[in-house]
Amino acid sequence: MTPEQMRDASLLELFSLEAEAQTQVLSTGLMALERNPTQADQLEACMRAAHSLKGAARIVGIDAGVSVAHVMEDCLVAAQEGRLLLRAEHIDALLRGTDLLLHIATPNDPNGAALVPAFLVQMAGLLDPGAAPVPPVVAVEPPVPETPPAPPEPQVPTVEAEAEPAAPRKAGKRPVESGERVLRVTADRLNSLLDLSSKSLVETQRLKPYLATLQRLKRMHGQGMRALDGLKAQLEDSGQSPEVLDALAQTQRLLLETQQILQQQAADLDEFGWQASQRAQLLYDTALACRMRPFADVLTGQSRMVRDLGRSLGKQVQLQIEGEKTQVDRDVLEKLEAPLTHLLRNAVDHGIELPERRLLAGKPEDGTIRLRASHQAGLLMLELSDDGAGIDLERLKRNIVERGLSPADTVGQMSEAELLTFLFLPGFSLRDKVTEVSGRGVGLDAVQHMVRDLRGSIELTQVAGQGCRFQLEVPLTLSVVRSLVVEVGGEAYAFPLAHIERTLEVAADEIVQIEGRQHFWHEGRHIGLVAASQLLNRPTGQGEASSLRVVVIREREQLYGVAVERLVGERVLVVMPLDPRLGKVQDISAGALLDDGSVVLIVDVEDLLRSVEKLLSTGRLERIERGAQGARGTSRKRVLVVDDSLTVRELQRKLLSNRGYDVAVAVDGMDGWNALRSEDFDLLITDIDMPRMDGIELVTLVRRDQRLQSLPVMVVSYKDREEDRRRGLDAGADYYLAKASFHDDALLDAVVELIGGVQG
Repeated sequence: MTPEQMRDASLLELFSLEAEAQTQVLSTGLMALERNPTQADQLEACMRAAHSLKGAARIVGIDAGVSVAHVMEDCLVAAQEGRLLLRAEHIDALLRGTDLLLHIATPNDPNGAALVPAFLVQMAGLLDPGAAPVPPVVAVEPPVPETPPAPPEPQVPTVEAEAEPAAPRKAGKRPVESGERVLRVTADRLNSLLDLSSKSLVETQRLKPYLATLQRLKRMHGQGMRALDGLKAQLEDSGQSPEVLDALAQTQRLLLETQQILQQQAADLDEFGWQASQRAQLLYDTALACRMRPFADVLTGQSRMVRDLGRSLGKQVQLQIEGEKTQVDRDVLEKLEAPLTHLLRNAVDHGIELPERRLLAGKPEDGTIRLRASHQAGLLMLELSDDGAGIDLERLKRNIVERGLSPADTVGQMSEAELLTFLFLPGFSLRDKVTEVSGRGVGLDAVQHMVRDLRGSIELTQVAGQGCRFQLEVPLTLSVVRSLVVEVGGEAYAFPLAHIERTLEVAADEIVQIEGRQHFWHEGRHIGLVAASQLLNRPTGQGEASSLRVVVIREREQLYGVAVERLVGERVLVVMPLDPRLGKVQDISAGALLDDGSVVLIVDVEDLLRSVEKLLSTGRLERIERGAQGARGTSRKRVLVVDDSLTVRELQRKLLSNRGYDVAVAVDGMDGWNALRSEDFDLLITDIDMPRMDGIELVTLVRRDQRLQSLPVMVVSYKDREEDRRRGLDAGADYYLAKASFHDDALLDAVVELIGGVQG
């Protein structure tokens, strides 16, 4: 390839990128002008976009692009100068020209130049209806090299990683913004980077036990030195020989030197661990951010699709969008495009009425579809609603009966929510005739399947005469999943929170036997109960308990209670796919690492529910043995919480009490010291800044007291500077937790690390 050809190939790809950005401006502006054809700002934006494309096409020698952009610019200038009022036919033609420009700019696209002559004739007729047709300009496209090299990158500081190969973007992708430098990275490499960063984040957490051991060793060393001081005093009083006292003094000096080394090593390890965790977290957050894209990326072309489909059906429809900047994993965005398109087409075809029917119903002639995106609890919440006619429930009932899906008597007693679930069945449609848009029964069932593939859920509600509303909940990223970690047969398993209805503690005497199956009663309904140990093929936990820990999972309208041994807590897990050579592992979707480096398996809830149904149908579902009174007499571990803030005190008390600890509280250091001297505790949790006696003084007193020297101590303070942490640990605390980064899991994890969990 000659240098000239290489230069042309680079320019062609740059032109393709520019055409994508400018045609998006044109599409957005033209749809706005359709509603208000005299908007000066939109006319200006569209005219400039057409003008820019004309100049760019001329530079790269694409005459067809020059001709199309030029005639579009003439039309828009005429509208700006008041010589032409843009009507529906003008907007249609300009949008057609926009599509043509995108085709022309796409290498090896056969649908570009061939359509240009007819378009030029159409535009000439619209600009001057009385004039003779203008001879079309013959479009000649330059040869496109088979493998064009990457375009030169402008020297701009911002770098955006895109997980796609080095090829011109297709229509529908987000346009490149001005001044943005694009670095093309394959999806596999980006996934590998995220995987490595997540592993490094987990590895830094493994330093915590070593640091805790050093702190305990330092405390034991201090106890040894104090004991040696006492021994020396006794020997001096008893008149021991100078040789013995000299040997004792030398031992003390050696212990003092080792104490200094131990303190320095502990401080260095603490500093290294803190710095490593900070950088690992930053690395992981940055790698994850590279995968995140604004929700607007999936919306490119959707407004245009809604508008064009509406016009083809004789309807005027607007798409209003909120939350376009909501950040979502690009893998999720790609998988959302198809279901959103289904729902939008469904809303235009089934939901929005014809203009005359809307006017008769007292509605505006133009229909409105609203799409809203937002974050909530680690999930992407999507709400798609229309102001159409809603669902004809009587017609839906007749359709259900006619298809033999349920008897008429049963259908007549169903609630609205139960009736609407039939719309998600495969092959179900309310249309009697098949059209190009609908009637084949392929729609909501496909949408539901795609949403479930994303580990999400979808719900439909409606108000007769006022429209329908779809609510979708999907994870923000497939790389990270918020989960509830439980223990089954001594192993850790994770249930994705998106599938969990609630967690409960069910008393053994509340379990009932109905039709050969175990159930328990909750909020007015019976919930089936199964043992996670049988489903996951794990040994049953030893010992009897007065109650069961139950995770309630939902499958459509059916609830199942899964009995587990222990609820470890909520975790944000980095998904690690299983080796493909294993094939599909029953009831398991992926793996992850916990903070201590141990492996946790992520449960495939839908697969698990299929296993439940299989066990029920074969009659092999085992009963859960109901325990006797064994656990009721077990003494609980006692924790003393010392904090002068009522809010903090109560928060910590509730968290620990709910986890099964026996919790006492004190309002300041003096109150806490009195409680420690009069009662026995397994753990002390204290603030630093308190009246009468602060936390440092309290910890110092505890470490000097012979009876309390071995009591684990945790400091929870708003002070999160390194010197504050050192001060607390040097005073004798075993753990330092900053309130600035305080959350439920952090506190509970630290308590478990120091004194273990509550059994039973």
